[in-house]
Amino acid sequence: QVQLVESGGGLVQPGGSLRLSCAASGSIFSINAMGWYRQAPGKQRESVANITSSGSTNYVDSVKGRFTISIDNAKNTVYLQMNSLKPEDTAVYYCNADIMRVVTTLPRLVQEFNYWGQGTQVTVSS
Repeated sequence: QVQLVESGGGLVQPGGSLRLSCAASGSIFSINAMGWYRQAPGKQRESVANITSSGSTNYVDSVKGRFTISIDNAKNTVYLQMNSLKPEDTAVYYCNADIMRVVTTLPRLVQEFNYWGQGTQVTVSS
């Protein structure tokens, strides 16, 4: 199996910074992409940022210029550096990953699976 373990959430004042981490572990052949979603109370879950293993990134407009996503392929870990945080950034942040796993060995067959982390709370408040 595969597990995604997030860390780095917490309480921060407006204008402050936080760095989220998400480490993937388990039976991993390769990782195609990782990303961060968030869900605020009463709102739908939205994509915040994502990154491919080759480093291509995408951001939702509301975080462009403030958040930076990065990936350490050797550690199977994705990071989200969040600067200039605003109260509207308050949400539970979830890690998501598209991971290739070996499903059969002879012949070798790999297949992509999608996984979610358990979520980490980010609260921006004075």
